[in-house]
Amino acid sequence: MDYDESRIYYSYQNLQANQNNNDNEAQRGDLDDANDGFLDVNNVNLNAVKRHFREFLRNYRQKQRYLYRERLLRMHQRTSGDEYTTTTENYLTPNQQRSLNANNASIYVNLAHLGEYDSALLDLLQSQPTTVLPPFESAAADALKSLLYEKRKDQNANVIDNDDGDGGDDEQQQTEKTKDDNAFHGSTIQILFRGNLKPTPLRSIQSIHMNTLLRCTGIVISSSKVRSRATKIELRCGRCQNTHVVHSASAGGGSFGTVPLPQRCMGPNPEDCGPAPYSVVPDECVFVDQQTLKLQESPEAVPTGEMPRSVVLAVERGLVDLAPPGTRVSILAIVSLFNAGGARGKGSTSIKTVYLRVVGMQKDSGLGNLATFTPREEEAFRLLSRRPDIYDILSRSIAPSISGSYTHDIKKALACQLFSGSRKKLPDGMKLRGDINILLLGDPSMAKSQFLKYTTSVSPVGVYTSGKGSSAAGLTASVVRDQRGEFYLEGGAMVLADGGIVAIDEFDKMRPADRVAIHEAMEQQTISVAKAGITTVLNSRSSVLAAANPVFGRYDDMKSASDNIDLMTTILSRFDLIFLVRDFRDEELDKMICSHVMGVHINNSRGFGGESGGGAFGIGGLNTAFEQANG
Repeated sequence: MDYDESRIYYSYQNLQANQNNNDNEAQRGDLDDANDGFLDVNNVNLNAVKRHFREFLRNYRQKQRYLYRERLLRMHQRTSGDEYTTTTENYLTPNQQRSLNANNASIYVNLAHLGEYDSALLDLLQSQPTTVLPPFESAAADALKSLLYEKRKDQNANVIDNDDGDGGDDEQQQTEKTKDDNAFHGSTIQILFRGNLKPTPLRSIQSIHMNTLLRCTGIVISSSKVRSRATKIELRCGRCQNTHVVHSASAGGGSFGTVPLPQRCMGPNPEDCGPAPYSVVPDECVFVDQQTLKLQESPEAVPTGEMPRSVVLAVERGLVDLAPPGTRVSILAIVSLFNAGGARGKGSTSIKTVYLRVVGMQKDSGLGNLATFTPREEEAFRLLSRRPDIYDILSRSIAPSISGSYTHDIKKALACQLFSGSRKKLPDGMKLRGDINILLLGDPSMAKSQFLKYTTSVSPVGVYTSGKGSSAAGLTASVVRDQRGEFYLEGGAMVLADGGIVAIDEFDKMRPADRVAIHEAMEQQTISVAKAGITTVLNSRSSVLAAANPVFGRYDDMKSASDNIDLMTTILSRFDLIFLVRDFRDEELDKMICSHVMGVHINNSRGFGGESGGGAFGIGGLNTAFEQANG
């Protein structure tokens, strides 16, 4: 039997706070006409917001399924039903129990469902998320407690119906056990959101976006260790033992804010206690987990000639330790400000730094998950996959303006590298990489750098770097000290290109120590870090495309291949394909190259129709094809 069957609920009513309870009906009518159906976001009744969101969690359903009732009950079963949690909870104090519930209790809410049920709640959430989130979290806890109460009531009724008159003590013990198992000790449940809002670029976040809900995408490049933030602080006077409770949210202490302590005792005789008598009692406080991340723009989204922008993220409770460096994420966050004056509090009070308070996070395992294709494109891909000459078509489409007989095999290899293979895990646990690494070694002016540039431009995830200006930390990972003196991990180029291609030009100009640092990333596709007390393993599932010159600048026919190649065997063994690009001195060949170059400059169509043949795809078509293949 549905316990909500005979109840009446209101949606889109009473969200407007009534500042004057004595207003007559005419004034209310004038207010409604003035608002014309729109909600005044500056005058909100938080009790009504809490009530409406609680009824949304209890009443929203798809067909005959109450979606959020099931999620609340599953969340409660997951966080309090396992043996380890139940055993350890017996030894926790009430405040420790609240901290445990605060860190583990969270559910995801779809913005489309919220807007479908009550558009006013969605408008409030997008315009004033900081104001309405605390009522939302309290409403979720109330909804769960009501569900558990009804569940316990039904179970007790079934026990009474099945009672045959014997075993009264067993019945009482069973009732007490059921009551303990179904109890929820928290006062809030973390509300996380997901939805298809239009993404906002990081470089477009401005002052007009303050305290609004935005969706942003990017790569996590660094993460701090998990810290504890107090949400409820209990203070005790050192003279009269008077206690006072301060909540960090109501005191203005955000994710990075500080909570000021009262300078005077609030007991019966404040004059006797002196100035600043209060001290914090840690055992009676309630804490939540907090972590700081740094989100950077995706390399393919950075405009040419610009530096990639980054922003600080604050994640709490159920979102900590979900995104290690190198993870591509899509977040829903609230734009906020904090004082970045450093550990000593120096800095202007009027100039603040923007950070994003994350209220929803989803991992993007690959660009194929983000790409959308029209039915016409999907049909074109299906027709192309049935052609027996698809390999030749794709190879001719790669850099068609680069001509020459020596480019045929290189283009075929680049096509295989861009499409990549599948990773295999053997029965004994050994993993075999599905990506190939390619080295172009040869004379200057043979379009090696152009191949690298073109490949990174058509790859869904591509990072281009030069060997002379790259270091081991810049390619792999580094440990950086922040303003508070704490160390955090920051990923390099091979971590940011996870799932794509890293192009390293002037590979022979790299220092030997820097080349050794990428051995593990090229073969095992992982990067192990053990610095400054941080020990972790980062994913680097990327292909390496490198270009290098011989020892003497040009390939010397009078010397052996080992004398011309100034690379150690350990790094050469990591490359699956090595191409020796030679510039032979031939008058006819030089005339053909000159004619091709002039044709490219005079007429692009003539340039594409050279020896390599016309390509079936342009740059945009190739990028779409690779996204479809890797999706």
